[in-house]
Amino acid sequence: MRTAVVLFNLGGPDRPEAIKPFRVNLFSDKAIIRAPWFIRVWLSRLIAASSAKAAYENYQLMGGKSPLLELTEKQGRALEAQLGAEYRCFIAMRYWHPFARETVQEVKAWAPDRVLLLPLYPQFSSTTTGSSLADWREAAAWVGLMAPVTTLCCWYDDPAYIAATAAMVREAIEDAMAQQPGLRLRVLFSAHGLPESIVRAGDPYQAEVEASCEAVMAHLADTGVEGQVCYQSRATPQKWLEPSTIDAITQAGKDKVGVVVVPIAFVSDHIETLVELDIENRHVAEEAGVPVYARARVANDDPDFIRALAGIVRRAAEPGLCRGGTACGAHKDCPWEKTIAP
Repeated sequence: MRTAVVLFNLGGPDRPEAIKPFRVNLFSDKAIIRAPWFIRVWLSRLIAASSAKAAYENYQLMGGKSPLLELTEKQGRALEAQLGAEYRCFIAMRYWHPFARETVQEVKAWAPDRVLLLPLYPQFSSTTTGSSLADWREAAAWVGLMAPVTTLCCWYDDPAYIAATAAMVREAIEDAMAQQPGLRLRVLFSAHGLPESIVRAGDPYQAEVEASCEAVMAHLADTGVEGQVCYQSRATPQKWLEPSTIDAITQAGKDKVGVVVVPIAFVSDHIETLVELDIENRHVAEEAGVPVYARARVANDDPDFIRALAGIVRRAAEPGLCRGGTACGAHKDCPWEKTIAP
């Protein structure tokens, strides 16, 4: 069967002139700013303008653009090599090109026997996977794409994904230990933050992040390190999930423990790993007196990670939902059904 595998991610500006419209698109999403459309449009422009200078400077540190599209293209090529000629990977970004409406036309022209939707967010959130899938459904209806669809809405506890992640964390732990042998270490699993109100409304993201971290720590039991979940990238004045990554780093300084930061909710490098974690938070760690600050690498096109994705794809043999109607043991109903289905 000819299978189109659609890889979803946020996207990022591909040139300095794209930074502002990308950010306006991001903060205009009703899944992120949950307010009436006229307030949301005003807020998106306000938020984008208020931090425009900092955003521009941060993207300049990466050459004036995000590397996310190029890295996702590498993941797609590596995944095709694992899966074989009957599979083809397509990329649909949520807030910058290629948008779903562009990609869905490519998929239709390829005429697949089935379509497999694979969000590159291991843990489901209505703000990421949910938003991308809703956008895709609208685009597919617009062009009349009729092939059977399988949705892989979350894979936070896939054993191969967990093993690949744990291997990268172990690598960072060994590097940190080599810097100061005998130093007490704390692994900070840093996930993108989310307003608490969204979690209270039934979003399973926090539960799935914690489950991923627990599974990774089980692989690291022999290392003797501590583990802690924290959240980065707060963007609005609401109360967000705690502790923040910055607070966790500051506390590590007070406790005189080294830290290994793990970007647990990201599988590709972008501004939140290359700038926020590697530069800004490293500076926080230095100011807080953290004895060692290390960051586990992101999967990108790591061979073990790509093999894990290939296994997830191959197991999605039948049209429908990835877990037969239940995506998360912490919730009675599949969040795909709750958030996306009409």
